[in-house]
Amino acid sequence: MDEHSGYANERFVAGKILTYGPVMATGGAFGLAVLEVADEAEARQILENDPTVRAGLMKFELYPMKVAGAQGFGTGGKR
Repeated sequence: MDEHSGYANERFVAGKILTYGPVMATGGAFGLAVLEVADEAEARQILENDPTVRAGLMKFELYPMKVAGAQGFGTGGKR
């Protein structure tokens, strides 16, 4: 999981992952990430190279999203 966290954080700092983290659903926890990429191929490349996916510990589902609205961090915000 340390490798997974480091991998995700590197893509976050690079601006490819906009937000990510665990979702504590009543049916069981899972992870969620919102990516900003050029196309589906770039998204797949990022997700397929996650260390936990490569090790067969996790799998992913990929869905496109049309942004209807978003808020940023504002002046002085942190990533």
